[in-house]
Amino acid sequence: MEGRPHHRVCLLVLSNDRSFPISAVSWYSMARGNLMEEGLTLEFKKELAEGLEKEVVAFLNTQGGNILIGADDDGTILGLDDAKSLSLIVIDRIKNNIQPATLGLFNVEVKQAESKSYIRVIVAQGLEKPYYIKKHGMSSKGCFIRIGSQSSPMNQSMITDLYSRRAIQTLSNVLSPNQHLTFDQLKMYYGIRGFDVSGEFFLRNLGLYTDDGRFNYTAYLMSDDNGVSIKVARFRGMNKLDIIERNEFGRTCLIRSAYQVLDKLEVANATVVRVGGKAARKEIRLVDRDALREAVLNAIIHNDYILGSFPVFEIYDDRIEIVSSGGLPIGLSQEEFFKGLSHPRNRELMRIFSDMDLCEQLGSGMQKILRAYPRDIFSISDHFISVRFPYNEEALSIYREEDPCKPSGGNSGGDGGNNGGNTITMLPAEDDGLSENALTVLRALQTDGSLSQRQLSESIDMSMRTVQRALTELRDARYIVREGSPRSGTYIVLKQV
Repeated sequence: MEGRPHHRVCLLVLSNDRSFPISAVSWYSMARGNLMEEGLTLEFKKELAEGLEKEVVAFLNTQGGNILIGADDDGTILGLDDAKSLSLIVIDRIKNNIQPATLGLFNVEVKQAESKSYIRVIVAQGLEKPYYIKKHGMSSKGCFIRIGSQSSPMNQSMITDLYSRRAIQTLSNVLSPNQHLTFDQLKMYYGIRGFDVSGEFFLRNLGLYTDDGRFNYTAYLMSDDNGVSIKVARFRGMNKLDIIERNEFGRTCLIRSAYQVLDKLEVANATVVRVGGKAARKEIRLVDRDALREAVLNAIIHNDYILGSFPVFEIYDDRIEIVSSGGLPIGLSQEEFFKGLSHPRNRELMRIFSDMDLCEQLGSGMQKILRAYPRDIFSISDHFISVRFPYNEEALSIYREEDPCKPSGGNSGGDGGNNGGNTITMLPAEDDGLSENALTVLRALQTDGSLSQRQLSESIDMSMRTVQRALTELRDARYIVREGSPRSGTYIVLKQV
């Protein structure tokens, strides 16, 4: 295999509910002796044996689940020799022995408990049922479903019924409207992370072709030039009557669009600081930073692009609102959505964004949002999902203390004031107005600070002179420092973006 193995796959949303994949907290409790029993979404295996594919297929065809390899039937951790090597075999078997393609639907982790290594396989519910073991085909020997703690064969009528409902359009089987595509930006982002991006194998490994060898819609979204519009708009007041700023971040590689939207909203999501009073210093974001980031990425990754509608991001004086198209995926209820059950619409995008470290473990995104906000910030219809993040009330109060004439929200800056013995200042998000070239170089250095100027130039496809200017800009803004000699030194990143 060329390049780094593509097995860091972003998947499921984990839930503390015992009816679905168990959260990290539950696994920790289990590892400490608080054992759980096999059930609808949990299977224990003493060792890596022949029946692995059967269990994975059953979870794909049901609700998803977890397989723990290296555990006794009662959940006791037995451990595995060379679990890391075995985990690569697990990945290879799931990828090659099961149909339809499982990219983006599973994750494999090597875990530790009581100094023993074991493997955890997380499986999402699939959209293209029935899944089956390739060598047995779509038959009772190849198709399984989870019933209680057992993986049972499907009868032929069930297989036929599931297959008849499977004919859905996905990013992988819909043709790109343009077959003359280039992927310079995609290769840049993967090259920065150490992947081998040479040759056609790279594009094929990302699933950018249809079965007949033409570019699919995933390729279109990842190409340098496309028609996908992604806008960030700012309004004065609390409605859409007075637009004061509109930014177009689409029509390019979706990864770049995602970074640009995140950067823009990071600037808009200001931090207010109160110094004095009862607390010596208090910093408050207008919107919870982690929750906002997860909602942005969810909107971009799970949007139904085939419908021709694209994510929209709107900034008001009292809130930030995010709208994505497509509603909930077929077969996923609102209750399951809020519990964090994974039913990914665009598994191809999940895999790519996971490689970029922009997509976390299954379900952690929803957990982060609901830790900070109630469910009612979501509005879900058949065709759209809207998330409204109201600004923190204390942050708004500080704004009004600083300047009663100022709008209710927004990153307005200012030197601060004095009100009732409290010093109030506004801190913008920490991008300091960096140029896009500087941000690109900084992200590369966050991945590998030992890169030379020439290596930076080659990996991000930027001229040496432009790289040098970007490095000067980053040093002047105190984002990086150079340690060691000019030949063998490294860049130390002081501030992340």
